[in-house]
Amino acid sequence: MKKVLAMILAGGKGERLYPLTRDRAKPAVPFGGTYRIIDFTLSNCVNSFLRKIYVLTQYKSLSLDRHIQKSWGFLNNRVGEYVYLTHAQQRINENWYKGTADAIYQNFYTIQEEKPDLVLILSGDHIYRMDYRELIDSHLKNNADLTVSTMEFAKNYSKEFGVIETDNKNRITGFQEKPARPKTIEGKPDSILVNMGIYLFNTDILVKRLIENAKKSDTNHDFGKNVIPAMLKTDKIYSYSFSGRNRTNYWRDVGTLDAYYEANMDLLNNTQSSSLFDSYWPYYTTEEQAPPARITGRKSRDNIQFGTVINSIISRGCVLNNSSVKDSILSPHVTAGEYSTIEGSVLLDNIKIGKKCSIKNAIIDKGAVIPDGTVIGYDNKKDAGLYTISDSGIVVIPKNTEF
Repeated sequence: MKKVLAMILAGGKGERLYPLTRDRAKPAVPFGGTYRIIDFTLSNCVNSFLRKIYVLTQYKSLSLDRHIQKSWGFLNNRVGEYVYLTHAQQRINENWYKGTADAIYQNFYTIQEEKPDLVLILSGDHIYRMDYRELIDSHLKNNADLTVSTMEFAKNYSKEFGVIETDNKNRITGFQEKPARPKTIEGKPDSILVNMGIYLFNTDILVKRLIENAKKSDTNHDFGKNVIPAMLKTDKIYSYSFSGRNRTNYWRDVGTLDAYYEANMDLLNNTQSSSLFDSYWPYYTTEEQAPPARITGRKSRDNIQFGTVINSIISRGCVLNNSSVKDSILSPHVTAGEYSTIEGSVLLDNIKIGKKCSIKNAIIDKGAVIPDGTVIGYDNKKDAGLYTISDSGIVVIPKNTEF
C-alpha cells in the first residue's frame, strides 16, 4: 500500500463570498444547517482511510482553527492519524502564499517529515462525496506522475474552470484556463472536461516541478495556470473522470454567493440530497448541544395557517412560534416570532427573527437580529440600498447585524 499524505488548501481570501468571509476563512463558512464547508473534504479523506491530513491556512483562520480542534480531534494520533493545521509561516522566504502551488512549496518541510509516496492536494471549499481510493487506484494503474480529477460540464461553464483535453487513453494532452472558446469532449460538442482542483502527485515529481516553478518570475505559482501546463511535455499526466464512475457525481465549487446559495438549496432536492448523504459515508462535524426543534402553529386573524414547515431543513435548537418556513435551511438556534414567513432562504446560527417578518431568497449570517415587521427579499431596489445582493438577486446580511 502506497503511503499517501493529504494536503488541503484552505488559505484563500474568499472575496467572492463576502460578506460571509468578512470574519472567517472560506472553508469555515457554515453550510447545510450544521456543517462547515471544509467538513466535506475532510470527511472524504477519513472515509477513504486517508488519515494523515494537513490543512494549509492563511487568512482569517481563527474560526477554522476552532472548528478543526473541536470537530476533528477524534482521529488517533497514536496510530498515525491526524488533522494538522499549518499556518503560513514564511519558512522559505518573506512572502505569504502567492498561489496554490506556492502554498505547497512553502510547506515542503511537512512532506520531508512524512516521506509519502504520493501527495493528494485538495481544496477546502468544495461540496462533494468522493472515494479517493478509486483515484489512487487509477493513478497507480496508469503509472502516472500526476492524476487530475475531472468532471464533465456543459461548455457554457468554461469561463469558470480549467478545461482539460485528453486522448483516448485518458492521458491529458492540453490544458486551458477558463477559456472563452473551450475544446469540447470528442463526440460531445456541447460538453467539456473541467479540472476539479484535485491532484494526486508522485512525491518526487511534485517536489521537482514546484522547485522549478518557484525559480520563475513570470508565474502566478498556481497549479492550474502554471505548473500543470508546464508538465504536459515532460510528465505523464492522466485524467480521472469523476462523472459516472461513482455512486454520485455531485460536485460544487461554492466560491461565490450564488454557488453557495444554490448548493444549499440542492440539499432540499431529493436527487441531489440522496447523492450526497449516505449512512455508509458520513460527514463529520460538531454540533453544540441543543434541545430538539420546536414548532407551534395556529391560524391568523385572516385565517392563514402558520406553523407550517415545507421542504426545509430545521436544525436543533430552532423555535418557530406560529411562523412558517418553506424551501429553506435553518441552522441551530434560529428563532422566529408569530406570523413571520421564511422562504427560499439560508439562515445561519443564532438568528433572532421578530414578529410579522417576511424573508425570501436571503442568506443571513450568524447572530443577526431582525426586528418586528422587517421585509427582506421582496423589493430588489430597496434591498440593494441596504444589503449585499448577489448576481442572481439573493440578499445577503452580514454576521451579527442589528437593524
